[in-house]
Amino acid sequence: MTGLIAFREIVLKVHSRCDLACDHCYVYEHADQSWRARPKVISPEVISHTASRLAEHARDHALPSVTVILHGGEPLLAGPARLRLVCEEFTRALSGIAELDLRIHTNGLQLSTRYLDLFDEYGVRVGISLDGDRAANDRHRRFADGRTSHPLVLAAVALLRSEPYRHLYQGLLCTVDVANDPVAVLDALVELEPPRVDFLLPHATWETPPARPDGAPDAYARWLLRIFDHWDRLGRPVPVRLFESLLSTLRGGPSLTESLGLAPTDLVVVETDGTLEQVDSLKSAFEGAAATGFNVFDHAFDQVAAHPGVRARQLGLAGVSDSCRRCPVVRSCGGGLYTHRYRDRNGFDNPSVYCTDLRELVDGVEGRTAPRETAPQLTDPAELARSQEELTRILLARLHADLAADPGWAHAWELLTAVEGAGEAGPDALDAVLDHPFTRTWVLAALDAARDGRQDAPEAARRLTALAAAAVLRGGLDLPAEVAYRDGEVYLPTLGLLRLGEPGTEGRAALHVTAEGYAVRDGRTEHRFGPTAGDARWQPVRTWSPGPDAAPVALEDLDPYRNCFPRPPRLRLGAGEAEEWRGRLDRAWALLHKAVPEFARAAATGLTTLTPLAGGPRAGGWGEAGRHGPGALGVPYAAGVRETALALLTGRRRTRLRALTEVADLYALDGQWQHRSPWRERPVPVSRLLADVHERVAVEAYRRATATPEPGGSDRIHRALDQLSEAAELTVTGKSLVAELRYELKTVDA
Repeated sequence: MTGLIAFREIVLKVHSRCDLACDHCYVYEHADQSWRARPKVISPEVISHTASRLAEHARDHALPSVTVILHGGEPLLAGPARLRLVCEEFTRALSGIAELDLRIHTNGLQLSTRYLDLFDEYGVRVGISLDGDRAANDRHRRFADGRTSHPLVLAAVALLRSEPYRHLYQGLLCTVDVANDPVAVLDALVELEPPRVDFLLPHATWETPPARPDGAPDAYARWLLRIFDHWDRLGRPVPVRLFESLLSTLRGGPSLTESLGLAPTDLVVVETDGTLEQVDSLKSAFEGAAATGFNVFDHAFDQVAAHPGVRARQLGLAGVSDSCRRCPVVRSCGGGLYTHRYRDRNGFDNPSVYCTDLRELVDGVEGRTAPRETAPQLTDPAELARSQEELTRILLARLHADLAADPGWAHAWELLTAVEGAGEAGPDALDAVLDHPFTRTWVLAALDAARDGRQDAPEAARRLTALAAAAVLRGGLDLPAEVAYRDGEVYLPTLGLLRLGEPGTEGRAALHVTAEGYAVRDGRTEHRFGPTAGDARWQPVRTWSPGPDAAPVALEDLDPYRNCFPRPPRLRLGAGEAEEWRGRLDRAWALLHKAVPEFARAAATGLTTLTPLAGGPRAGGWGEAGRHGPGALGVPYAAGVRETALALLTGRRRTRLRALTEVADLYALDGQWQHRSPWRERPVPVSRLLADVHERVAVEAYRRATATPEPGGSDRIHRALDQLSEAAELTVTGKSLVAELRYELKTVDA
């Protein structure tokens, strides 16, 4: 069947009874009482058939790993012999097909060395239910005669923490009760040094709502936020899955728990009689809510995966209620646990019965952590530049891993390594050529070619050799710098183009530094070139300065990898054309500084390279961002002064946003959200809306300052910002960017 989401997690009920009488247990105390008619212990036949079905499912879906959770009731009541059979059967069935992750969830009362020795043999990790200190645990987790279970659970945890079993300790599961002291609960759990803590909201529905002793709709949020604050003050001593899931989704990452987020369910339950059911918590909704009508003897797991109830929990955003789809925190809370949405009159098409709590919890965690979670690249241009430099090196290292076996590449890599180790001058010279924007363009193109099977190792080696040689010359290093040229010429990144022969010729030449500049030896002939050598075969990279205090900007019309913009670049400008363009750039930059000085200063930050593009300005005069590093910008050569000014402004806004998205998560990409745009006929994804607003705030400022305002321009931007403020996909960094844009627009409107 197509479109099915494979099950990667199996809950195997090995025993259907329990040795505790917890009054909040969904199995025994809630709506579905089907446990009464089921065998107490899972049979060998059910074990064998389940293992075979799982192996079949893993093979058909090419799953690298599957998780099997031994559950109950209380699974340890099944006894060591039956649990050994489970471990043996599943290990045998999955051998050579998928990695097996075995776990058990227990109350710990029966835990002893005979179980732990078995678990050690098969790598079964152990999670234990504990609601905190003795007062908290005794509130619900007692024996049928009312006796406390707390000392026995602590003894079990102590045994699990001891050698040689410590590596089996998976964590503690705590059911929230707002009547308990949250600080005491966390302290009691942390004292036991669990690898992880899970806090679980008690199962409830709109028909059987959760207890709220003070009647407050956010009581659970306030309780959990007190836990969060204490956990944070303690330095987050243990992972807490609920909080880490929220922090992950707020950064744009995935949910880490079934109870939150929009990730599709990939879990199926096998009861002691072989019945296949949906997630166990559904038993809190109504009798038969978890039923599928399937069993391991007669049905494959794919049939369960196609069940309407299972598919309903795999729809992501489309699977939550209408009010949830319009909520800005839906990506974090996911509408809450599916069970908690149930209402008799319309099933599960509702917000969670914990809706107010979840909204308060997500907002509370975000409010407490936003300053720390906001990427520093947003507000610190130097940090953005460092991150981009690091990204280029990471990509280059990945390309090296693909091409290290090629002799030409290996030789060039050796020279690059030698440059990096050449005193103080070497690393700086290497940084200059690696940070050249079109180095990134080349690396990305080479990686794409390798991925698509089109890799040209000699061409990649030629570029790397030229990079290394340019670094040698820039640093004045006494290192051998041999370059390979093709079609009679070689481009030295950041320096210029050197013609070494007639068109169509290929060869190699050695470069070195001289007192006047550089020299090249081709055979027995040496030619000098560079800034003062005056060799007609040398075409240097020209520069332009955007102001007396600004660093020179390269006017890059030579690099073959500058062809990365939406429109083609101009060929090498003649001397007169270059001077004319410099003059237009000077006047355009002066206009920007006069009209919008703050935006102009921001546009100058990090600008390293300008490339002249063919043709005149497009509608609106936008500058072009290419597939390159953050310092480059494409500007139409034939544009007038006003159009060039607008191209510089908008182009830098585009390149800044592109650079940010490359190193910081501004929004999540795992949803199906579409947003109305004031500038486009059809709804657009948040990335497009954010890019439009990011550019148009600056454009609005420029147009107002030059007496060419767009009618209703500010109103459109305000509407778009309101849309973005409600966008569930935005991360905390993305929301900080929206706040920055609001502040910029406020200064424009003032």
